[in-house]
Amino acid sequence: MWGFLALALVALSAVPVALAPVSRRADRLVVFLALTAFGGWVAERGRRRTRRSRLLQSVHAGETYRMFAAKTLLYAGYAAVVGSIAGVYLVAGALAVLRVSPEAMRETLPAQLDFLAGLLVVPNLSTGEWFALLLATSATLGVASGVLTYWLRWENLSYRANARERKIDESLARTVAFVYALSRSGMAFPEILRTLARNRAVFGEAAAEVAVAVKAMDYAGLDMLSAIERLAERTPSEKFGEFADNLASVLQSGRSISSYLDTQYRRYQEDAEAQQAAFLELLATLAEGYVSVFVVAPLLFITILVIMGLMALGDTLPLLRMLAYFAIPLANVGFVIYLDSITESLRASREDRDIDLAAAALAGVRRTDAPTAERTGVERPGADGGRTADPTPSAVRPDGGSGVADAAPDADPAVLNFERLDAFENVRWLREALADPTRTLRENPVVVLYATVPLGLLSILLRSWPHLADGTLTLRVFDDFVVQAALFVVGTFAVVQELHRRRTAAIEAAIPDFLDRLASVNEAGMSVVESFERVSQSDLGALDAEARRLWTDIEWGVDAETALYRFEDRLDTPTVTRTVTLVANAMHASGDIARVLRIAADDAQDTRRLERKRRQEMLTYLVIIYLSFAVFLVIVGALNSILIPNLPTDAAASAGGTPVGGGPLSEISSVNVEAYTLLFFHTSLVQAVCSGLVAGQMGEGSVRNGAKHATILLAVAYAVFLFLP
Repeated sequence: MWGFLALALVALSAVPVALAPVSRRADRLVVFLALTAFGGWVAERGRRRTRRSRLLQSVHAGETYRMFAAKTLLYAGYAAVVGSIAGVYLVAGALAVLRVSPEAMRETLPAQLDFLAGLLVVPNLSTGEWFALLLATSATLGVASGVLTYWLRWENLSYRANARERKIDESLARTVAFVYALSRSGMAFPEILRTLARNRAVFGEAAAEVAVAVKAMDYAGLDMLSAIERLAERTPSEKFGEFADNLASVLQSGRSISSYLDTQYRRYQEDAEAQQAAFLELLATLAEGYVSVFVVAPLLFITILVIMGLMALGDTLPLLRMLAYFAIPLANVGFVIYLDSITESLRASREDRDIDLAAAALAGVRRTDAPTAERTGVERPGADGGRTADPTPSAVRPDGGSGVADAAPDADPAVLNFERLDAFENVRWLREALADPTRTLRENPVVVLYATVPLGLLSILLRSWPHLADGTLTLRVFDDFVVQAALFVVGTFAVVQELHRRRTAAIEAAIPDFLDRLASVNEAGMSVVESFERVSQSDLGALDAEARRLWTDIEWGVDAETALYRFEDRLDTPTVTRTVTLVANAMHASGDIARVLRIAADDAQDTRRLERKRRQEMLTYLVIIYLSFAVFLVIVGALNSILIPNLPTDAAASAGGTPVGGGPLSEISSVNVEAYTLLFFHTSLVQAVCSGLVAGQMGEGSVRNGAKHATILLAVAYAVFLFLP
């Protein structure tokens, strides 16, 4: 027990370090210890400090250089201590494993490896030699752990900076398009920057960089030119830094901002096409690498281990199980995560403009049909029952008193109405889901899993119970029930997800035409609201119903901006979110937004064209994944149905005159053939699911879209083993 005291102390001391990322108090404790112990060791100047300080600024780290460097030294020192202690236990564990006699080793090893018996035995060492061995191992692991931790901390900073640079470059074209469109609307440039900063969740890391400049203007008192120049120096993206530097020069010279932004927008669109081509080449390389490393290599390894096991060269089933149940799934999960990190699409968020949709709709509704009628107000009443938007009494009592001033807070109809709205909002999602389940599934396919997963588990239980009661439940029968339930769950989700994907694609395909029509009507002299009315009456394909709902909101008194945000909330696609953000902000500057709409339409069309090209290019590699899985199935099926059944048994060997007691085939009859067959079946199922999910992530940018591929491959694998002899 006392031998593990050092490990217990190490684990206890690791608690503050482990809690530092999630606990503010633990982080303060770690910072205090780091600055106290290593604060004086941090260099005050030098090229390395300057470079690392810029890295910290480029990743928007919430720590100073001194804090980060001191924590790095603390973590490195702690890792060195842990490595030193682990070295002692490692030597002790190795000695416990190897402390066997040569005779016992010869009995354990196959006859072909008998020569290793003497090499795997620990020699007799003196006390001094044991101490030197422990000291050398402990020091080596300690130094290696400390150096590796120190290097990883700074290297991770460089990795984060490179990742942000890639994300900034990817979102730069959309960001410049947004700034260009707002500049054409007549909005002042400082306000354009503030608008972009407010919508950084929509436009990505390039907008987050602009938000830093806006904070410098608003909180540090910098002028706009100085903030932009400072931004150009600190950004990790060379391309964005060049754009910001040139932008500052244009602003300083007084040249046309719109002309400069137009040139830059077209340039970055061309760069986006070049990046798309490079990205497709990378995906092509990854697809070929996936087939080689994640399909062919496991297949070769399985074949070798199976032959070794059948030749009685050792029990290879544990290695095969580890490969099938751990190595293949974990490797594919890691590959999918990497693919997701380089293929992540821009998902918009509305966290910076949280809209109380029901309350906002009620607040803007007229009390009568008359256009000049009083509105209900645009602000939620306060806790005291009063309205900040309209403090004047809305009624006078017969005794001359004010109906608002003297009323009790709980008697104010406005307060009661908003309380009812809050209660309605709490259960609205359930009411809408039950009222129109088809629409709920179409808009959020994950909801179908809430029903199919319990049904699948229930089917497994109900079908297994009779066999379990009779004592006839075998693993093969249970596998059938599990696979069939999995096909039901994954298949239903795949159908709903495919309908959702097609709906989203149809909506995004209709957005450019919708914007072009809005621009044409607005150019003809109609206001924004009149333009919405006219366009809602035209044929917009997948947007017909939503355009009519948009106009219905406006007819009922909701302002155009809120109606657009509700339109965005219902559709919830990246293109719609960027478009609504652009149009809603442009309306604040001017009612003539035709030029803004043209720019938004061009941007949406370019985005759609690039996505269509990517799908066409990746179709070839989807076929390759399918073919590689087919080869995997053929070879595994051959091993299962041809090689194993035709191996000689004891009776066959005796009939042929071959002595059973000798030769490499003498122990074939003792091989557990059923275990190998079951393992082949499980391996094929695991490979089917993994290949399908990878195909979806690689070909369509989402693991969810891989559900249909996983369903197809899983069904094929199950059918093959179902009909194999």
